[in-house]
Amino acid sequence: MPDAIFSHPRLARVYDPLDPDRSDLDTYVDLIDEFGATSVLDVGCGTGTFAGRLAARGIRVLGVDPADASIEVARSKVNSDNAEWVVGTAPVVAAVPARQKHYDLATMTANVAQVFLDDKEWLSTLLAVHSCLREGGQLAFESRRPSDRAWERWTKELSRQLVEVAGEGPVEDWVQVTAVDGELVTFDSPTIFHADGERIDSTTTLRFRTAEALRQSLEEAGFLSVEVRDLPYAPGRGWLFIARA
Repeated sequence: MPDAIFSHPRLARVYDPLDPDRSDLDTYVDLIDEFGATSVLDVGCGTGTFAGRLAARGIRVLGVDPADASIEVARSKVNSDNAEWVVGTAPVVAAVPARQKHYDLATMTANVAQVFLDDKEWLSTLLAVHSCLREGGQLAFESRRPSDRAWERWTKELSRQLVEVAGEGPVEDWVQVTAVDGELVTFDSPTIFHADGERIDSTTTLRFRTAEALRQSLEEAGFLSVEVRDLPYAPGRGWLFIARA
């Protein structure tokens, strides 16, 4: 089940105003140009910001996400015949024969690749993505380096913000780590709507796999030529994986 921050309708509607700087997506737009991709599978598309950018450039994109509230936001803000939406997961998309061997590029932006905590679920996702890519198609995703210990910066003191949101008034949120268990990091993301006092809590767990573990999982799923680059928007803090089907 998706975390409340993505699946709760009220939280989904304020997701973009609370996180307006999506310059991280420039990394993936650059890959579109590098590979000459004309069709993209955006796994974990959220509220559709990246898919919208691609559709505006004339690129066909399928945005898939298990959070129907986020997909509803995406549909409302991306008005383009180039964009399609599916509420579900990569295996759901791959189960449709017309989607197999259909895409030039598949992406998992932001922390999407790290939400798969179970190795079997992660492998099934990679296998599904692989089946959706044309021969020679590419998968691109990012993952934070465990050595950077990013979670140590996920505190209320460093992350708290109060944002004036149209139609909602002042909205406050922050992140706070609650547990670190090996590769698993859990944090809370409370959101407070000051206009009426409603507080909605969301809890997320991410897995910080090693680069070698990620490479092995890609190879097990049948990907070739796995390349690991430094993450352009967070140099030294994350990896950008690119693997060819």
